[in-house]
Amino acid sequence: MLGRKSRKKTGLNIIIVGCGKVGATLTEQLSKESHDITLIDKNPEKIQHLANTYDVMGLAGNGASYNVQMEAGIEDADLLIAVTDSDELNLLCCTVAKRVGDCAAIARVRTPDYSEESAYLRQKLGLAMIINPELAAAHEVARLLYLPTALEVNPFAHGRVELIKFKLPENNILANQTIVNLGKKGVSQNVLFCAVERDGEIIIPTGMFTLAAGDVVSFVSSRRDARNFLSKIGFDIKQVNNTMIIGGGKAAYYLAKQLLPMGIDVKIIESNFERCEELNALLPKAIIINGDGTNEELLKEEGIKNIESFVPLTGIDEENIFLTLYAREVSNAKVITKINRINFKNVISHLDLGSVIYPKYITAEAILAYVRAKTASIGSNVETLYHMFDSRVEALEFLIDRESEVTNIPIMEMNLKKNLLLCCIQRNGKTIIPSGTDMIMPGDTVVIVTTHTGFDNIQDILV
Repeated sequence: MLGRKSRKKTGLNIIIVGCGKVGATLTEQLSKESHDITLIDKNPEKIQHLANTYDVMGLAGNGASYNVQMEAGIEDADLLIAVTDSDELNLLCCTVAKRVGDCAAIARVRTPDYSEESAYLRQKLGLAMIINPELAAAHEVARLLYLPTALEVNPFAHGRVELIKFKLPENNILANQTIVNLGKKGVSQNVLFCAVERDGEIIIPTGMFTLAAGDVVSFVSSRRDARNFLSKIGFDIKQVNNTMIIGGGKAAYYLAKQLLPMGIDVKIIESNFERCEELNALLPKAIIINGDGTNEELLKEEGIKNIESFVPLTGIDEENIFLTLYAREVSNAKVITKINRINFKNVISHLDLGSVIYPKYITAEAILAYVRAKTASIGSNVETLYHMFDSRVEALEFLIDRESEVTNIPIMEMNLKKNLLLCCIQRNGKTIIPSGTDMIMPGDTVVIVTTHTGFDNIQDILV
């Protein structure tokens, strides 16, 4: 065993197989929340690096091996998460864990063939979750192309509620207005402003907060009311008509599969000729170009100056960043930048990259929501979790499954923590933007936004 454990943890006993980008992100997030983490990877250097950084143990070996899992403590584990680069190895790790231990199991599966069978595999193998980073990233990109004026669109309540982030432009009708005045004027009807970033500072706004040009604003609303609000304040809410994707990997395939049925024209530029032939067969309605997507002349020939949206999905962060900056220079396209690593994140945040997505964070958030739900005491479950503003803000969706000290009491009478907003209640298919007289009831879905971290139960909102 490599690493150290300095204290007895109070959370779950979790084994993570695979110390790549997703495994490292999960280790970082889960170790913060007092879970007992054991890592398995064939590369002892990766394990040692994470063990030296976080309070975890590690074991060098094959994560699908019965003996290795036994040595890692599978019999006492609550959860095994397999996130190696091999789909087959991940599924085998989970199968062994389910046979040997009495634990839940989560597998990362990225191959399209397996993803299309994920419900079958999950049921037959008894998995808690199958997660696909490329598919999840494609979903996020597609949401942004359906509403291109947004910087982020995060869905709750199975898509009926959305948390939308946008940058407030100069001379907008929201600028220099308090939130309470906007409500009185009917501008922000059925909308709740839940977080604002200004000059690097995060604010959970009260009604007396005054918005200013340049603010990055997040609000919660139903899907329909969100679009009505954005249209009312002067934003274009039409989806893009076309997109240019650089790189023909799995994420590009998943994205094109979502966009084409929506009537969005798709052009993919891919340097590998054999992959182009595959994509031609898989995506007959898309235009597939065999060429170097980083070649300026080729981009001009293929119409980058007139394209409505541009999504670089190469496997190299630096290429994606430079391509985005070039597209912003020569076109008015909606740009979305995929970044796999988080090196130099402070520098990246100061670049004008439009919407930025981190597939490994999308994966980690889905798994973290499951872990928090599994950790929670009786009364509520974490259904969805998003990190916002470089993980300084959390947005969580709770399913209220029974009465507790937060139910059947007006919100105005609750002793809520500071820097926290109860943003939305979903009840019997109806979206409620709550006032002080509204109450949380059993059966509701509740969305909160807060600068606090680590909530796993709705009662955590109370002081």
